[in-house]
Amino acid sequence: MAEGGDAATVAHEAGNAVQETPKAEPEKAAAPAEPAPPAEPAEPTVRTIVLTGHGGYDKLSVQQKPQPKAGKGEVLVRVKAAGLNFSELMVRQGLHDRMTKPPVVLGMEAAGVIEELGEDVSGLEVGQNVICLAQTGMWREIVAVPATNVFIMPEEMSYEEGAAIPLSYLTAYFMLFDFGNLRPGKSLLVHIAAGGVGWAATQLAKTVDNVTIFGTASASKHDAIKENGVDHPIDYRTRDYAEEIKNISPKGVDVVLDPLGGADTSKGLQLLRPMGKIVTYGSANMVKGENRNLMKMAKTLWQSTSVSPVSLVKTNKAIAGFQLAHLTGEIELVRSAFQDILNMYKDGKIKPRIDSVWAFEQVAEAMQQMNERRNIGKVILSPEKEPTKPAEGDAAPTSPLKKKKPSLFRRLSKRASRSKDEGEKKDEVKQEEQEKADDNKATNGHVQQTPEDEKIEDEAAEQTEEKVDEAVKEEAPTEPAAQEEKKDEAPAEEPEKIEVAVENPAETDDAKAAAADVVPDDKPVENEEKADGDASQEAN
Repeated sequence: MAEGGDAATVAHEAGNAVQETPKAEPEKAAAPAEPAPPAEPAEPTVRTIVLTGHGGYDKLSVQQKPQPKAGKGEVLVRVKAAGLNFSELMVRQGLHDRMTKPPVVLGMEAAGVIEELGEDVSGLEVGQNVICLAQTGMWREIVAVPATNVFIMPEEMSYEEGAAIPLSYLTAYFMLFDFGNLRPGKSLLVHIAAGGVGWAATQLAKTVDNVTIFGTASASKHDAIKENGVDHPIDYRTRDYAEEIKNISPKGVDVVLDPLGGADTSKGLQLLRPMGKIVTYGSANMVKGENRNLMKMAKTLWQSTSVSPVSLVKTNKAIAGFQLAHLTGEIELVRSAFQDILNMYKDGKIKPRIDSVWAFEQVAEAMQQMNERRNIGKVILSPEKEPTKPAEGDAAPTSPLKKKKPSLFRRLSKRASRSKDEGEKKDEVKQEEQEKADDNKATNGHVQQTPEDEKIEDEAAEQTEEKVDEAVKEEAPTEPAAQEEKKDEAPAEEPEKIEVAVENPAETDDAKAAAADVVPDDKPVENEEKADGDASQEAN
C-alpha cells in the first residue's frame, strides 16, 4: 500500500506539475522599425579663389567654400565677372598696406545677377543685373554684398564691362576732378596709359575741353592709347619721359597721376607747372617678378620723395595721395561719383576696354598677364568660363620652387669661374704664339725678317702661282678638241641640280657662341636702370 500510495502520490504531483507548466506564448510579430530621421541637406558650397599665403602664383587655388547668406541689409549676387587689379598682385606678394592674414578671398569688384534680398533691402529686385563693390571677397561664384555697395547696371552694359568699371574709373575720377581739379586748357601726364586706371583716366580727361594728355607705354601699345585719346605717347623703355615732355611743353604739365613711386615721384614733382598737382596712388616700382623683391622694395622706398610744406610753398605745387579702399566710410561720396560715371557710360563718353577674360582656375595666368605688363585695358576673371589650354609658346606660371633665380653668390661664383677659364685660354694662346715665335727664330737663325725680305717672298710666291697656272693651261685640251670629243659622245642627260645649302646666320651665331662657350645668362644687361624700370611701367 505504501508503495502503491507513494506511486499514486508521485503520479498526482507529476500531473499537477504538468498542469502548472506555462504554455508557450505565441511569438509576437516584429515591431515595425522606426523611420530614420531625415538627413540634413548638405550645406551648399561655391567655387572660390583663395589666397593661401604670401608668395608666388602657387599661393592661389580654387576651393569649395560654404555659400554665403544674405544678412540684414545685404544682397546675394551670383557673380558673372570679377575684376583683377594691381593691388591684388601686391597683396599676394605681401606688399600691400591693406593686409589680411591668409587664407583670404580677394576681389573688390564684380558684376552679376541678384538671387536673394536680405531684410530691410529696398530699391533692388531679384533678377536685376548689378555691379558690386567690396573691401574683399568678390572672387566667388556667389557673394553677399551690402545693398549700399550695389548699383544697377545699364541695359547695354556687359558683365565684363560692369566688372571693369568700378575701381579703375572711380580712382581716376577722384584723382582728376577732386584732387587734380582738371579744367579746360590744362595738361596731364598719365603713367601706364594702357592699364586699367590709365585707360579710364584718359577717357575721363577727354570729357574736359582742350586737355593735352601725355601717356607712357611701350611702343607696341602706342596706337591703342592714341586711339583712346593720348595726344603724346612716350615709350618709357627707350626715352626719358621727363625730357620728352619738356621738349614739347617746356613749362611742364598741370597734373601728374603717379602709380609708380620712388624716383618717378620726384621726376613727376619736378615736371609740375606752378599751381600743378601730383597725385600718387600706388608703388608699382616695388613689384618686379613673381615674388617679392626686397631689394627692389628697399630701393623704391629709399628713392621716395620727402617733401616739406615749405618747399611746396616756395614752388606753388601740391602733392596728394589716393586709395579707394580707404574711402569705406564715405559711401555717399562714392555713390555720387559712381552715378556720374554710369551716366557718362550711357552717354557714350566712356567705355572700358577688356583685355582678356580668364576662368577662375586660370587666375595665376591672369595675374601673370598683368605682372608682365602684357595687358591693354582690364583683366577679368569669370566663374562661368571654362579653362583653356595655353597657346604654344606661352609658358604657364610656375611655382617659385620650380623656377628659382640663382643666388647672388652662385652668379658671382659662376662669373668668376668663367673669367678664370677665359684667363687660362688666353694664357694658352699666348704660350702657343710664343712657341711659334721661338720656332721662327730658330728656323731663321735668330735673324728678324725685314720688310724687304717679306716683299721678295711675296714676289716669289706670285711668280710660282703664275707658273702653275701656265702648266695647267698646257695640260688642258683646247676648245675645238673638247668640242670634237663631245660630238663623239652620246648626248648626256640633263645634269642633276645641285642644291647649295645657304648658311643660316642665326645658326652660325649660335654655333660660334657655343664654340666660344658663351653663357647668355651672364651677359651684362645694358642700361640696368631701364631694365628695372620696365617692370614698373605697365602696371594696372
